[in-house]
Amino acid sequence: MRRNLYTVLICPGLHGKMRKIQVPGYILHLVFAFSVVGVTTVVALASSYTRMLLKVSDYNSMRADREALQTQYRSLQNVVSQTNAKLDSLESLATEVALTYGFGEARRVSFPSSLLVLAAQSNPTVDSSYHASLYAFNFLKSSAALNAAEIPAKSLVPASNSATVPSIWPVRGQVTAGFGERLDPLSGEGAFHAGMDIAAPPGTAVESAADGIVLAAGYDAGYGNAILVDHGSGIATKYGHLSRIDVVIGQEVKRGQVIGAVGATGKTTGPHLHYEVHIRDTPVNPAKYLHG
Repeated sequence: MRRNLYTVLICPGLHGKMRKIQVPGYILHLVFAFSVVGVTTVVALASSYTRMLLKVSDYNSMRADREALQTQYRSLQNVVSQTNAKLDSLESLATEVALTYGFGEARRVSFPSSLLVLAAQSNPTVDSSYHASLYAFNFLKSSAALNAAEIPAKSLVPASNSATVPSIWPVRGQVTAGFGERLDPLSGEGAFHAGMDIAAPPGTAVESAADGIVLAAGYDAGYGNAILVDHGSGIATKYGHLSRIDVVIGQEVKRGQVIGAVGATGKTTGPHLHYEVHIRDTPVNPAKYLHG
């Protein structure tokens, strides 16, 4: 059988000796096939690399967009937290004004729902709880100024010398945080502080601020170990971050009676007593009731 041979001439130069090489046909076919495979592979690799670069570019763009959205989200969270803190502060302040001038007793309903309804009826343009609370507070101030002669002098709470009014310090120490809007020491964001913080060494005895009955005694989320005492006439006090609880639910306590001890349980940065005064389930400034 005759084999197909291809002749390859090699000329090294003008004066060099020409060489002749005979190559079988299948060798050239193999070389051509390998060349095609090589070119195809290079093209495929280049295409894959290009696609990878495009994906990386898209990923970087998406990551930048995500970081921008996260920044906007954190900014919006701060705005919402500050707005909520202002709302809580306004509601609490408006409640105190209402209780001081007898609005709460005259209406026989809880604040702020009734007053916000009144504000909405008087001013239909009010479309948010924040502005409604602001309007309600301004309404209370103007009403108190215009109708002071017609407002009954009787207060909602007993006389300040009554044993059921929380007028003594539950623990002696430095006040490290007051009532109202502040920067949260853990998150660093604006937050409403519903009571006052009194620093004292761990284990310091905590006394009941007035006569009353224990409504709650146990662990309470961010408050840690906490006690809630009902003093009647819509007045209650709360004691948080306790290391120890010395009373049980339903127990009757007297003003000055030891009910627990200072601690650092719950959401706190150190040992102290978190003390709150509630009037008709609304936190008010405890400092207004403390003497000495």
